[in-house]
Amino acid sequence: MDSVVSDAAASFGVTPLPDEEEHPRSWQTDRTRAPVATKIVVAGGFGVGKTTLVTAVSEITPLQTEALMTEASEETDDLTDTPRKSTTTVAMDFGRLTLDDDLVLYLFGTPGQQRFWFMWDDLVRGAIGAVVLADTRRLKDCFPALDYFESCGLPYVVAVNHFDGSERFEPEDVREALTIPAHIPVMIMDARRRISAIETLLSLVGHALDVTPE
Repeated sequence: MDSVVSDAAASFGVTPLPDEEEHPRSWQTDRTRAPVATKIVVAGGFGVGKTTLVTAVSEITPLQTEALMTEASEETDDLTDTPRKSTTTVAMDFGRLTLDDDLVLYLFGTPGQQRFWFMWDDLVRGAIGAVVLADTRRLKDCFPALDYFESCGLPYVVAVNHFDGSERFEPEDVREALTIPAHIPVMIMDARRRISAIETLLSLVGHALDVTPE
């Protein structure tokens, strides 16, 4: 799988992280050229792996707004399935990934808790699409994100972040459980693995082009 994904990523010009500083992109050295800046949103429930995905793929040091969880959040944040989680995103995550010579993805991770949803409208503005991360142990947590993107008409894909020790399901089983339309990609991935996360982003870019080719 890694070799197949690596080939796909290579076809889009994805550069391994260690080489970035040694071999800058053509648009970084030629002031007459400007890259196409593309905005992508990474959304989903609390503790589903949004920060992990952005961190895994970003070719720059990602901006994170992580805050320590305190006793004040005990009544609102369910840590049953993420007992080791000690921080939470309170504004957004931000990272960058270069695809091809002139296409740059800017990734914006949304906060997952309901009390921060008021920021979603600003984070989504100008995006070509969204990745909705899901955890099969608590699929209901991704319904708000699905409803949001369906209502605003933003293209999206569903990526099931497979956690260690959780039961593995086929994409079509997840599609049925979430009643995802047939034309929307659903995939199983690991947000910790850069190549797996890149495959998910490539799927979203392709889907967004299919839905809104202009």
